[in-house]
Amino acid sequence: MQGFRAKFRIATVVILAVWISLAALYGLLKPISNGCIMTYMYPTYIPISSPEGLSSAKYGLYLYHEGWKKIDFKEHLKKLSGVPILFIPGNGGSYKQASPPDNFLLVLQVRSLAAESDRAYQGSPLERTYYQEAFLTPEEGGLDTDLAGFELPNQYTSGLDWFAVDLEGEHSAMDGGILEEHTEYVVYAIHRILDQYKESYDAREKEGAAASGYLPKSVILVGHSMGGFVARAAIIHPHLRKSAVETVLTLSSPHQSPPLALQPSLGHYFARVNQEWRKGYEVQRTHAGRYVSDPILSHVVVISISGGYHDYQVRSKLESLDGIVPPTHGFMISSTGMNNVWLSMEHQAILWCNQLVIQVSHTLLSLMDSTTGLPFANTHKRLAIFSRMLRSGIPQSFNWMAQSHLAQQSIHVPLKDVKDSDGSLVHASTVCPKNVHWSDDGLDRDLYIQTTTVAVLAMDGRRRWLDIQKLGSNGKSHFIFVTNLAPCSGVRLHLWPEKGKSPSELPISKRVLEVTSRMVRIPSGPAPRQIEPGSQTEQASPSAIFQLGPEDMHGFRFLTISVAPRPTISGRPPPATSMAVGQFFNPEEGELIISPWSMLLSTFSYKEMFLKEDHPLALNLSFSISLGLLPVTLSLKPAGCGIKSSGEDGDVENNRLCKLRCFPPVAIAWDNTSGLHLFPNLYSETIIVDSSPALWSSTRHSEKTTVLLLADPHCSYKTTVAVSFTTVASRFLLVYNSQIVGFSIAVVFFALMQQAHAWDLDLPIPSLPTAVESNLRMPFPFFYLALAPILISLFLSLLDSQPFPSFASFTIISVICYLLANGVVIILILISQLVFYVTAVVHIFIKTRWQFGGWFVNLSTRFSTLKVVRVLRANPSLVAALAAITLACLVHPALGLFILLFSHALCCHSALCSFLTTSFRSHARQKDIFGYKKDSNDESEQLTFTFDGRFDQNLPSKESCSNSPNSAKSFTETQLEIFHHCHGLLLLHLLATLMFVPSLAAWLQRIGVGQNFPWFLDSVLCAGVILHGIGNSKPEYNSLLFSFPGIPIQEVRLNFIYLIAGYYSYLSGLALAPYRVFYVMAAIGVVSFSLRILQRRFMDRGEAQFVSRKHSHRH
Repeated sequence: MQGFRAKFRIATVVILAVWISLAALYGLLKPISNGCIMTYMYPTYIPISSPEGLSSAKYGLYLYHEGWKKIDFKEHLKKLSGVPILFIPGNGGSYKQASPPDNFLLVLQVRSLAAESDRAYQGSPLERTYYQEAFLTPEEGGLDTDLAGFELPNQYTSGLDWFAVDLEGEHSAMDGGILEEHTEYVVYAIHRILDQYKESYDAREKEGAAASGYLPKSVILVGHSMGGFVARAAIIHPHLRKSAVETVLTLSSPHQSPPLALQPSLGHYFARVNQEWRKGYEVQRTHAGRYVSDPILSHVVVISISGGYHDYQVRSKLESLDGIVPPTHGFMISSTGMNNVWLSMEHQAILWCNQLVIQVSHTLLSLMDSTTGLPFANTHKRLAIFSRMLRSGIPQSFNWMAQSHLAQQSIHVPLKDVKDSDGSLVHASTVCPKNVHWSDDGLDRDLYIQTTTVAVLAMDGRRRWLDIQKLGSNGKSHFIFVTNLAPCSGVRLHLWPEKGKSPSELPISKRVLEVTSRMVRIPSGPAPRQIEPGSQTEQASPSAIFQLGPEDMHGFRFLTISVAPRPTISGRPPPATSMAVGQFFNPEEGELIISPWSMLLSTFSYKEMFLKEDHPLALNLSFSISLGLLPVTLSLKPAGCGIKSSGEDGDVENNRLCKLRCFPPVAIAWDNTSGLHLFPNLYSETIIVDSSPALWSSTRHSEKTTVLLLADPHCSYKTTVAVSFTTVASRFLLVYNSQIVGFSIAVVFFALMQQAHAWDLDLPIPSLPTAVESNLRMPFPFFYLALAPILISLFLSLLDSQPFPSFASFTIISVICYLLANGVVIILILISQLVFYVTAVVHIFIKTRWQFGGWFVNLSTRFSTLKVVRVLRANPSLVAALAAITLACLVHPALGLFILLFSHALCCHSALCSFLTTSFRSHARQKDIFGYKKDSNDESEQLTFTFDGRFDQNLPSKESCSNSPNSAKSFTETQLEIFHHCHGLLLLHLLATLMFVPSLAAWLQRIGVGQNFPWFLDSVLCAGVILHGIGNSKPEYNSLLFSFPGIPIQEVRLNFIYLIAGYYSYLSGLALAPYRVFYVMAAIGVVSFSLRILQRRFMDRGEAQFVSRKHSHRH
């Protein structure tokens, strides 16, 4: 690698990789404030005994009991009468009470949910509110007539019995074998729980106790992290009883693929389970197409809850159920859009975050049928309960602002006519109950609003009339209303066909329509501050949003906003803690598109915008690049509210006064992957969504993020948009780490391709840095190495009829990941090269400067004369292959790969020591420093460095390192080529070994507990990788010529095979499945090793069917 351009290319990719890595590390290590409240509990764990011969030596099953008093375990088990729920912990999780702080987070896994469920059952359901609830969409079965008039229970009829499996804290996310063992034990635990209820029922009946109710026939599964996937894997297990599980709730669980998709068996197990789930929702038919039975999983409902953008371990893309569970049987929701939660949380915090735990507990209790005390058998009812309890009334897509929902609402709840207090017949889907209704006698005189904007600063007990025809003209056909007043008890909204009363004889279309229940709840910020006692407080944050489209207001003349009266305190008006602002607006006036160029420039200098007074209440910000990739810090600073400022102090006072008049801004972001995100009190906040744009599986719609900004039109704002590079780097690394891993393998294959190509052209084998640098040259070969696989992936999507990602962003992100992979590989090359050079220099220095005693020489000589040692030295490749394959197949694949790495390292060390020794001798001024002898007939230096560390002038090179056939080429150049070749293989297999390190860590944790043989798939693939390392250990194995009878001689060039392998690895990275690279490694190993065996056999017979291409050497 020479020349300024080559060094510049290498330096550029290395700096890029280091810069992004350090920035990402800084962003990921920053503390996170999630706003969660801790859940407290008083746990007792009751062991569930197992019948003889069925108990597991490693795992256990426990029943949770909330309370600090000592209880009799046997008597408590006899009283089991609730609904069984089995909690499955995730990676490294446990049910146990551990000493802090080592396993503090692990002990919270089942305790929080069980404790809060017990409190919820002893208390009552959540307080009824009259906000708009979420309903199932038509795609989810919302048109089902069984859901008409369905209401949530007013009281809970059955409690929850929480069970938990003890999986000994094993790391199931790192090894497919552990994951399968956990699945088998969960199946056993489900059967044991159902049997325990039968035993308890029989025991009560035997003692004459009242045995009322129904025995549970199924168990609800709740899984965290990998426990959620284990729950799904248990459902399709062939030994599970029919209908033993009908409801699954997962918390931060990966469903699409493992978070660390490095081990082949783990990725294969995920793919197999998901394929079984897809088949499980298909109607069973014969080969002739005749109906056999309903889908096997038609009774199973799956709900996936993600932690949002703060969950660094499992991203929302992996937690999605798309393509696995149909919309009629499950959905994924982010905690950021979850009703009464609205928070993003870390991977472990989702278990103890009190806001989420309470909502989940009440949701599970609401699943019970009051007639049986068991979960509803109707699948759509269970799904509807999950939707109404977990989802916000705000739909998960932005088209909510442009569509009518009155018609959809009528699908689920029958319309009914009631009389208002003034005698008007009100036509409403949901009317306010009498206990929260106030009469018109308590209202002051009506107000007639003449402007498009209406404001309410206090509960003044007045009705405001808005003329729809007058105020909604000039394109302002939409109405939006934000408030912190509660529906029914604080504010009511009606649509009137005409001013005055609506007699009962008028048709339905002419009656008054109450639309109060269309108010959608949003998270409100902290309570407003009161600067001093008795003074006015800052404006309260809005807690509800209300929207009407032109279709909703069609046929009506007036819209009324009735605010409830509020008594004064000691004759003085109360502090202005109540607010409401409404506006007729044109959606096109508030649209603002943030271009990609503006977003990128805001990384260095923020983009500033100014919102004047009387601006639209609803601003539609469209970001051309997804905020999941480029999160922006959106800052709104009040600049004025009709008050003139003077100087800097005046600006501060103006800002304070504006906060007293205008409500804090609110941002609502929509994302196709993770759904809804809400950001209250948006004076300065980083807007981020947990999306995964620019992936092979992404769609064009996922490339953008739409943000609805609600800002008080009475104030002007100075708005800035800035992008933080550390946040962007951390998001980039989180989203595309699997892609970078696959690309790194591809980069090494492309470098090996350059080395093999140089051998074929009778050129010196280039070093790895030179090979990697040559692949970065523009336009070729960079184009066909970095861009051609992208075009291939799009062509494959076309063949599979899959949606296309955005070509520009997909290409740019993929190229950036490819450059980062080059930088990572170069760093590994330089580090390993430095280690080898330092080790060789130190070794040579020690051997030449210090002469050990004769006893050491005699001992080493005797050791080298042993028969075993002579056999090992004569066949190092065979010995290494046998040892590595044995360990890979019988113990663990990573151990076999370590043996292969050791073999490569010895080869590199021996060749480099020989090269450096010869180089030192040629430049030495005194011949007696090294004590060498120069051949008078050949000026080339014939000195070999052997594995035992001795220098021998006449000893021939060993099999594993000597690869200079019939050559007059200098010994120095030959040894350097051997080093470069072995170094390339070492780096490739180093990356393969590192991919198995997590599995090895999980295996080491289980030592002494009981070990099984490795997965057959892992062992076979690693054996193929080992054969590749042994079969291609010599440079002359880079090409083969072979022929068969009747077939002319054909040439198989390894550089072409490496090119195909690099393309396959590139596509595996694009598919976020880097474990697939082992397939192509193993294939190369099996093919090359088989050809070597055939070549040796034909050569022994004296036949020329296989001919090794010789590399000509220069003198």
